[in-house]
Amino acid sequence: MRLPHRWGMSPAHPVDGPLRLAELVDRSRPFADDIVLHDPDGPAECLLRAGELIGTPEDVETAAGRLGRRVDGVTRIETAGLARIVLRPELHQHTADVAADLASWRPGLSVAPNHVHFGSPVMFGTPVMFGTGARPSAAPLPPRPEPELWQPPVTVALLDTGLDPHPWFAGRRWFSEWGLSPEVLDPDLPPEANRQAGHGTFVAGVLLQHASGVTVRHHRSLSSLGLTDDLTVAAALREVRTLAAEHGEQLDIIVLTAGCYTADDRCPPVLRREIERTRDTIVVASAGNGGSERPFWPAALPEVTAVAATGLDGSLAEFSNRGEWVNAAAPGVNVVSSFVRLIPHQEGVAPGTTTRYYGAATWSGTSFAAPLIAAELARLLRAGTAADEARRKVCELYPIE
Repeated sequence: MRLPHRWGMSPAHPVDGPLRLAELVDRSRPFADDIVLHDPDGPAECLLRAGELIGTPEDVETAAGRLGRRVDGVTRIETAGLARIVLRPELHQHTADVAADLASWRPGLSVAPNHVHFGSPVMFGTPVMFGTGARPSAAPLPPRPEPELWQPPVTVALLDTGLDPHPWFAGRRWFSEWGLSPEVLDPDLPPEANRQAGHGTFVAGVLLQHASGVTVRHHRSLSSLGLTDDLTVAAALREVRTLAAEHGEQLDIIVLTAGCYTADDRCPPVLRREIERTRDTIVVASAGNGGSERPFWPAALPEVTAVAATGLDGSLAEFSNRGEWVNAAAPGVNVVSSFVRLIPHQEGVAPGTTTRYYGAATWSGTSFAAPLIAAELARLLRAGTAADEARRKVCELYPIE
């Protein structure tokens, strides 16, 4: 049964300021208690999986031998080509320090903390339609993107929270070709748990509004809490490359809408390694919402097109990260796109039943600037522009001012 989708959006909720990691940890703690905030409010502030170190299997074996009894366990993650060390509980708050000691002991050892990534919309108070207490009101829906399919195809891999069968794209041929990865909206948890539920559906809508004929390959790598980590992202990058090869496809663009800070302001080695393996693909990443010049990874890698958000006046949004490592800036405030809303059971429906309704909502963040840039790149590639030239042109069209 096709679900009703004719509901609109209320006027945009005021955009919050830069995201504070301490607030994110506090809100996530009831549902993700394995997150450590390293160096709170300090220059090395970052989020880590408690007690986890990751790296190549060979380097992890070397590190585990060095750490000895401080190790609680070692596991291999075949899907990512990596291995993980779990430290003893008393060291969970000192994960970054243990990694730094290993680096001092053997420079070049590719073992690092498993950094927690967070999605890049303004996390609190948006979107208007869900989780804020704001009452939705009737409003016109934006025009539906034309259901075209470019030939030859331009393929965009979207690593996000998943993709729901929104009427804008549920009937498109590409929607289920690689299998389904629908949004997980966590109906059994309170609204605070769903701050990023529907995020992937929203991002896909932004992409299609500006490049309606692209082929989208969606992969769920971000939770509805807006959280993921180095290990999950590295595995997702590897998996989309593998699937593309199995299907004989060229991945033209990859869009990443989450990222992390690190204690040493260097890119986590596992991310750098996987990005380097995507040399035939343009990687676009949101620059983050910390209102900071600190490198946000993997966006700050030189191989990646990092995208900041502009406000309604065209200037950088207050929440947007900025700095020499940012390549382009696109509208990211009060963006309107496709959305899925979870409605509790109503009279005459079995208790505990929820229904998904599809429509549109307003949201703000660098997450929604990035797919616009990806769409512009896709249009240039379709016109026959080489990848490097397309990247140069799009940065000229959307400069940072």
